[in-house]
Amino acid sequence: MLAIVIVAMIVVPAALTLHTVHLSALNPATATTPGASPYGYTISLLLFLVPILVIAFWFVPQQSIKIEKKSFLWTIGLLFPLGAGLDFFFARYFFTFPNQSSTLGIKAPALGAPVPVEEYVFYLTGFLCVLLLYIWLDEYWLAAYNVESESAQRRQFHRLLKLHPESLVLAVILVPGAILYKKYLSPYPIGFPGYFIFLALTALVPSSVLLPSARPIINWRAFSLTAFFVLLVSLMWEATLAIPYGWWNFRDEQMLGVRITAWGNLPIEEVCLWMAVTYATVIVYETVKCWQASGRSMRHALFGEATGRA
Repeated sequence: MLAIVIVAMIVVPAALTLHTVHLSALNPATATTPGASPYGYTISLLLFLVPILVIAFWFVPQQSIKIEKKSFLWTIGLLFPLGAGLDFFFARYFFTFPNQSSTLGIKAPALGAPVPVEEYVFYLTGFLCVLLLYIWLDEYWLAAYNVESESAQRRQFHRLLKLHPESLVLAVILVPGAILYKKYLSPYPIGFPGYFIFLALTALVPSSVLLPSARPIINWRAFSLTAFFVLLVSLMWEATLAIPYGWWNFRDEQMLGVRITAWGNLPIEEVCLWMAVTYATVIVYETVKCWQASGRSMRHALFGEATGRA
């Protein structure tokens, strides 16, 4: 029964999404017309919503999984503003939405120009789906590799904020490397690789200060399977539907210029997006769980106990 439900939570939203498509994308001239995929973007959000509902209201209660609610809410509260901020501050630079008929037509605020309200729902449900999937895999499917919430390994630490030099070095390499590639090697040399840099920093800034504390308690098998599921759904979503049917697209001047021809010229940044999201989500969640398990104040947990007085 469990296997059937797992398959259904992927197949059902995928089938409903595909059913919105009325014209073939083989003809680009008609793929982005109003009748090609009405409300396609809106209905495609079920690809995140259905797994969220199935995991939260079926798998979790049946398998007696205890979700640490405060840790869960803190993680979403910290990370969702990153996704919302991406749209609010940078949508006018990074994204286009050529097929308005694929959405409800409700505009949400963003600097420069409003964006479809589906954009904010996309990021909220994306973070929720990633986190719930990781928790379920960590607590049930791959529980043999789980570090329990009450474990001394979670509660006994000096401080959670610790420098991870490798993450800083990688950021130092990737950011100027992206700028140099954009200027000298990209087929679209005009502009700035803002989207890639945003994604790199989203993953590496939390990693640079949290990974040493989070690494021993992350269920890396659960993380790997979560990343695989999310990346697979994302690539199917974007390469076969969103890009060909104009639900959203990307401005060349803010991309690196590396596009995957076979996937509708999908920018390489989109392959990195949900890897960065999954990585940051798991690191933040496991760090917050340690803080909550310790019973300390946030300042004490993050920075450690003061050793003296001024």
